[in-house]
Amino acid sequence: MDSEKQDSERKGSFRTFLEHLSGAGKAIGVLTSGGDAQGMNAAVRAVVRMGIYVGAKVYFIYEGYQGMVDGGRNIVEADWESVSSILQMGGTVIGSARCKDFRSREGRLRAALNLTRLGITNLCVIGGDGSLTGANLFRKEWSGLLEELARDGKLQEEEVQRSGYLNVVGMVGSIDNDFCGTDMTIGTDSALHRIIEVVDAIMTTAQSHQRTFVLEVMGRHCGYLALVSALACGADWVFLPESPPEEGWQENMCVKLSENRARKKRLNIIIVAEGAIDSQNRPITSEQIKELVVTQLGYDTRVTILGHVQRGGTPSAFDRILASRMGVEAVVALLQATPETPACVVSLNGNQAVRLPLVECVQMTQDVQKAMDEQRFSDAVRLRGRSFENNLRIYKRLAIKLPDSQITKTNCNVGVINVGAPAAGMNAAVRAAVRVGIADGHRVFAIYDGFEGLAKGQIKEIGWGDVGGWTGQGGSILGTKRILPSKIMQDIAAQMRTYSLNALLIIGGFEAYLGLLELSAARERHPEFCVPMVMVPATVSNNVPGSDFSIGADTALNTITDTCDRIKQSASGTKRRVFIIETMGGYCGYLANMGGLAAGADAAYIFEEPFDIRDLQTNVAHLTEKMKTTIQRGLVLRNESCSENYTTDFIYQLYSEEGKGVFDCRKNVLGHMQQGGAPSPFDRNFGTKMSARAMQWITEKLKGSQGKGNKFITDDSICVLGISKRNIVFQPVAELKRETDFEHRIPKEQWWLKLRPLMKILAKYKASYEVSEPGQMEHLLQRSNVETAAI
Repeated sequence: MDSEKQDSERKGSFRTFLEHLSGAGKAIGVLTSGGDAQGMNAAVRAVVRMGIYVGAKVYFIYEGYQGMVDGGRNIVEADWESVSSILQMGGTVIGSARCKDFRSREGRLRAALNLTRLGITNLCVIGGDGSLTGANLFRKEWSGLLEELARDGKLQEEEVQRSGYLNVVGMVGSIDNDFCGTDMTIGTDSALHRIIEVVDAIMTTAQSHQRTFVLEVMGRHCGYLALVSALACGADWVFLPESPPEEGWQENMCVKLSENRARKKRLNIIIVAEGAIDSQNRPITSEQIKELVVTQLGYDTRVTILGHVQRGGTPSAFDRILASRMGVEAVVALLQATPETPACVVSLNGNQAVRLPLVECVQMTQDVQKAMDEQRFSDAVRLRGRSFENNLRIYKRLAIKLPDSQITKTNCNVGVINVGAPAAGMNAAVRAAVRVGIADGHRVFAIYDGFEGLAKGQIKEIGWGDVGGWTGQGGSILGTKRILPSKIMQDIAAQMRTYSLNALLIIGGFEAYLGLLELSAARERHPEFCVPMVMVPATVSNNVPGSDFSIGADTALNTITDTCDRIKQSASGTKRRVFIIETMGGYCGYLANMGGLAAGADAAYIFEEPFDIRDLQTNVAHLTEKMKTTIQRGLVLRNESCSENYTTDFIYQLYSEEGKGVFDCRKNVLGHMQQGGAPSPFDRNFGTKMSARAMQWITEKLKGSQGKGNKFITDDSICVLGISKRNIVFQPVAELKRETDFEHRIPKEQWWLKLRPLMKILAKYKASYEVSEPGQMEHLLQRSNVETAAI
């Protein structure tokens, strides 16, 4: 009986949030407007399925506002299968179009008539600030439009009463990430993927021929794509509309490029936002830059304009998850809206979904452009948010080496070490640590092969140029091992004494965390360990306590998602086939759960949510029923350590037996391919910024102790640097012990479990989603304390 009660509580834990929110009798219209962006289809899918889940009718509005104005076959009711197989598609399946008609009152009258006749009084708009502004105007005019239609005899009085007010919720779909109020807009991460893929390819040919490449990326009014891609690939120079170069930039850039050539660097990369300007608001074009380099330096120079390739292709895992979360949240916001509720936009703040007043967000976005027009460029950068400011500051610090005469030497030696399994983004993190350390006046030492290499003295001073080109390389150039320091503590202490290491920066996974705990416990016996030590989490498993995200997890997630896309395509071709996919992660179900959400899986088995044979039978019944529809394929993910007895082979055999005659089964163990490959833009930038912040912390500690002869013995001198909700935090390892499940090597609480019901809802299971609280505007200028999605 007790076990049944626990099982009931476990399964009911997600069913308490939406009980009083019903969509019965309501109709929701969803449209995409303005420029397309990867992930829009994921948002449309989430709106449709969440709307149907709560009992509402959901209508596609094809071709954006034009379809709303034209009506007829442009407004069609959607069903569950209507949005099948669109999660992985770029662009927007319901179309987008510029609409002059909607800008006139006559056009809006026609749109209001079309919506009212179908009972649509809830509108979900996915687009940029222009699209959202139009929706808000439509909402304000709604009652007046209906009254005019009634006076003209086009609507009956009861129709006007039934459709008395219009609710509007927006989601920002824009690859430029140019909307204030959200850390990330739908499509930005995917656009960065396209840019970085091209940059990585170009770098190989540029090195072969000793060429300079000028890359023009999108961003007419916003330099986010240019700035972040420059940070991700270690570009030599970047041009942004918000931060024009100083007077005399032509000479400074040529000096920088010639210095690179003198140091035997075989390539130069210059990234230009299409809206780049100088301090007098005059355009700076890619052709202009090419002519300058050729004329002044005589270098072989090529221009590549990426254009609309940045909008194309399949959306990244991040964009799929972001759009799915926003779509579900948008439906909930519409259900909760009253006639007095202002139009809102669903935004991302850290890892939290929040709702903000649409009008205020649009106004702040327009203020950025106004500041640029008035040449108040420092205000423009500030208004873009703290993340943009941080990106710009860190880029400048890592790209330009100050002359030794301008660096105040600290006489401190800092060691950088990788520990645990390799994770994509580790090399970007090491590069940032080395360069920030040198800029701060330290001597930086690379420690090879983890704690074992430290014990053996595999230590070498590393210079600024030694880490050039590291950002895009996967794995760990320094080498990394899982060996913990406990059995070689004496040797480690001796080497730290030999090399006079005054601080240690550890980049790694759970083994790095355990190693840090062991070093902390050994401080009483070994004074060499009484120095500042900080760990930056880097593991595909995303299982380090003290941080919501780890370097490498995003790359692994994209690998899983890409593989699942191919598998789903295979299953669609053969029909009536279910694939069982095993992911890595140890006991942490992050990859399986988030991969399932990004790939549109039917189920994802994880350790954190125990399951039994009844759950497996329920899933089989679900898939059997699904095969009767037009969606004749299934996808099930399983975390490698989710259950001792329900192994991948067991689940495969069970599904094969129970599905006999209805569907057949295949299994796939992804294995170490999840740890390999070039790091994603997210991991390159996350690793860069987190590691730079860790080195800044070390510098602050060392400078604070100078001349005092202090030994670092307090808990706050040995920390894990992580992301917690909306904040970057340094947490002493001693405090994190209470938050750690050491047996299973996971944190006791994990934020992503709140997204668990979202996958179930979108796969047509009975579950419920936790409703977020409306956000506040005062967070906007501080919105990027978090360095997670805002890169």
